[in-house]
Amino acid sequence: MTQVQILTAILGLLAGIGIFLVACSMLSRNLETAGSSKLRQLFAGASKSKLLGVGIGTLTAAAIQSSGATTVIVIGFLNAGIMSLVQAATVIFGANIGTTVTGQIVAWGMSGGGGLSTTAIFSGLAGIGAFTTTFGKSDRAKTVGGILTGFGMLFVGLELMGGSMESFADYEPVHAFLASIKNPFLLVAIGAILTAIIESSSVMTSVAITMIVAGLITFSQGVYITMGSNIGACIVSLLASMAGTTNARRAPVINLTFNIGGAIVFLLLDVALSMVSGGNLGIGTPFEAMFPGAPQIQLAMFHTAYNIGKVIIALPLTEAIVKLAMKVVPDAPEIASEDQAPQLHPYFISEALLATPPIAVQQTRNEIVNMAEIAISNARIALECARTLDFSRKEEFDRNEAELDYLNQELSRYMARLFGEQLSEHDRDYLSHALHSISDLERVGDYATNIVEYAQKLAEEENTFSPEAQSEIAMLEDFIDKLYTHVIHAYIMKDQESYDSAKAAEAAIDLITDQMAQNHVGRVANGICTPEVGAHYIGLISDAERIGDHFYNLTKARRGFQP
Repeated sequence: MTQVQILTAILGLLAGIGIFLVACSMLSRNLETAGSSKLRQLFAGASKSKLLGVGIGTLTAAAIQSSGATTVIVIGFLNAGIMSLVQAATVIFGANIGTTVTGQIVAWGMSGGGGLSTTAIFSGLAGIGAFTTTFGKSDRAKTVGGILTGFGMLFVGLELMGGSMESFADYEPVHAFLASIKNPFLLVAIGAILTAIIESSSVMTSVAITMIVAGLITFSQGVYITMGSNIGACIVSLLASMAGTTNARRAPVINLTFNIGGAIVFLLLDVALSMVSGGNLGIGTPFEAMFPGAPQIQLAMFHTAYNIGKVIIALPLTEAIVKLAMKVVPDAPEIASEDQAPQLHPYFISEALLATPPIAVQQTRNEIVNMAEIAISNARIALECARTLDFSRKEEFDRNEAELDYLNQELSRYMARLFGEQLSEHDRDYLSHALHSISDLERVGDYATNIVEYAQKLAEEENTFSPEAQSEIAMLEDFIDKLYTHVIHAYIMKDQESYDSAKAAEAAIDLITDQMAQNHVGRVANGICTPEVGAHYIGLISDAERIGDHFYNLTKARRGFQP
């Protein structure tokens, strides 16, 4: 084998790995887009049971072709505080099973007999998908085209890798070097290191499969490299968690404990089998017997069975694994300071979730609902202050107002990032309306601030609203509460009946505020209210009416509910 041939084989191998990585990314993104609603429904049920958590992790990782991306979603949920560590652990366990689907696809795709190979057939899908993406007019057609292109490119990459592997297999020094690496622990370490570099256990397993088919390594060597690939894949979750909450930083510890512990158990089992049988048996022996003459399928089946076995062992130990993670990453000591204000932070969105845009959109909606709860709380406090001139909740009001301003900026920045990701038409349409929603909620906070200022001026002037005016403010507060309840239900559920109720409540607020203004004119004329107090009252009425308008605008952020 000449130097030129060696260089050509190396470049072919790099090209094959590169195409395979791009294909995995393309397939993952388009599958996420196609199944965004199902993905959201899956994660909504993660808290119901451990087995369901495992199932959700398995299905999600299989659907988006990435255990790393699934773990990143989990980290985002932990950052948001909406998933417990036990729930997260079970989803992570399942993700390790789901990621083996890529290896199964590769193995069975390389198993064609004589005539036209299945690899060639599947590779042709890349061209069909490219045409569909280029000439398709709908987003759905482009997404399907992206899936076909990604799937086809997997096999284009495999073909290139396979050709390079065959060249190396004919080169005796390479063949002899690889054959000399027999230590199981060293092979596991090699698999872990290489996977950490390329950040994908699916790619590493697929490379191992092509090496076995080319005769570069034995099935036993492939088994150990594959075991190591699961450990190396933890680097993705480790990197994603670095800037996260304490619980988020515990997720990769759980993942590492699960995979390193599993590798140790199965390596010890392998050593025990070898000692008992005089070297004739190992953990891969049953798969050699079940699939004779098909080493690629043997390895793919072992990979799946290995991860299922780890889950069976780890599931009863979930709480213990979580406790270990909590000891490795302890709670940060709280620094108490009277002068230090609580740090503002989002509750549902996180940078980690941007890796999975459909879930990030869902969490954006949850963050907006959270923002709406803060806004209605301030509207209630403001109207209560105006009625009673009791400012005992003023500190809470100021914290809420600061949080509204913060969330307005943070959500705007986050959604700008999201618009740069691959989104479905529905999600993109929602985000365009949601940008207006956060502005509406920030304006609610501003009008509530105006109302508190009217109350403060009344107190400074040693004035108060008349009992009749106070009664009217209380009635207005009830109607704004009713409007808000209908608006949020319509916003979350996209419910037509709630939308109609919100529309009726908003119209009622318009009528009430008009009547309040007329009543006020009568009270001033009868000397019940002074013009100075009346000016504050008219300002309150106007701002309260606008609060109702801005809450009502939220219904426009849900597609299909635009008046």
